Amino acid sequence: MRPSDISRRSVVSRDGTTIGYLRQGVGPAVVLVQGAMADVHAYRSLASELAASFTVISAERRGRGLSPRGYTPDHDIARDVEDLDAIMAATGATTLFGLSSGGVIVLEAARTLPRVERIAIFEPPFYENGIDRARLEQLFADIDHRRSGAALIGALLTAGTAPGAIAHLPRRLARVLGLAVLTSQAWAPGPASSLRQLLPGVRYDFHDVAQVEHRIDQYGTVTQPTLLLSGTKSPRFLRDAVARLGRILPDAKRVELAGLGHDGPWNTGAPRSVATELTSFFSPTRTIDDSPTPYRRQ
Repeated sequence: MRPSDISRRSVVSRDGTTIGYLRQGVGPAVVLVQGAMADVHAYRSLASELAASFTVISAERRGRGLSPRGYTPDHDIARDVEDLDAIMAATGATTLFGLSSGGVIVLEAARTLPRVERIAIFEPPFYENGIDRARLEQLFADIDHRRSGAALIGALLTAGTAPGAIAHLPRRLARVLGLAVLTSQAWAPGPASSLRQLLPGVRYDFHDVAQVEHRIDQYGTVTQPTLLLSGTKSPRFLRDAVARLGRILPDAKRVELAGLGHDGPWNTGAPRSVATELTSFFSPTRTIDDSPTPYRRQ
């Protein structure tokens, strides 16, 4: 298989959900776990950068794209971990990378799955003061009642990643803006799911993040070597969360990448910069003697 060749495959998770993934590249297997509001195709550039050195498994999170499953309120983050476990069992992968809420799932997998040997995460959203529950309830209600424009803006506000000007818009105006963005983005070319299609799935992301909030200290039991990545242009609370994890995890190193925002690993970000760090950290020839310093800004 050439590094540029991509195959579509799937596994069945413990609860019967079909979990799809894309496979490409040669070498040790690395599983890429997506964050909110994107499917596997947002990792296309990152996967291509890694494919010369690794067999890259771009895992599709449940509730989107290749892994359709409607959200139910009884969802548990353990189901997302089981999805990863099924992929790892099928591919032989022992290494994971996760972005945002995907990073939270990767941490939980490292805490609970013996087969995980090494992980890297990019800006997992641990909110020091917790998620705004009122906004979260409103977001879920907007999704349930198909108020897509309001839900899009609500997702950004609840996540804490909305541009400052949006936070002060009247709700009616924000809803109109959200609808305009959804309508415009629906015409984007390519195989990726539209934002409108992805919106219902953000309930999985917010549920998982809310489920572990105020429990960041439990990841002190994660002893696997861990790479913590962040970008200098990301919101302060995300960078602070990475710093907190750096103090909690016993075998972690931090790298802060200049000029990157929260979308750094995506096609729209700077995937080559992220791939450089991942390749160095995941390389099977890496030894203790050449490990970088615990915290590095570049």
